[in-house]
Amino acid sequence: MAETKRATLGGGCFWCLEPLYLDLTGVTAVKSGYAGGHVANPTYEQVCGKMTGHAEVVQIDYDPAVVSYDDLLRIFFTIHDPTTQDRQGNDVGPQYRSIILTHDDAQRASAEAIMAEVTAAGIWGAPLARRGGA
Repeated sequence: MAETKRATLGGGCFWCLEPLYLDLTGVTAVKSGYAGGHVANPTYEQVCGKMTGHAEVVQIDYDPAVVSYDDLLRIFFTIHDPTTQDRQGNDVGPQYRSIILTHDDAQRASAEAIMAEVTAAGIWGAPLARRGGA
């Protein structure tokens, strides 16, 4: 059986990210939830109250022999606006921030490299918002 890796990304409403990654070849599972905060097992109401520090995220299990972590990040930076602090479209609040939660040093290095790549390409015309995560 192929080795599975995990990526955790937040780019606004998790319901918007989930189907895009589910359809990607090499992705074996996508789970929506909350991460990056300081309250254990927060409820929807607590997260929406903006006091838990959590962001809406998707946890992506993938086969790195089929799709790379770098490519997951490149897709991430094209499917949401990573330049807005605590907002994606009509969704406003810290739970909708753009966030990359890395699972090891290699992912952190990749995230930094891809963020530099996206910035250098000038895709968004504004600096990437950075608060929490990579």
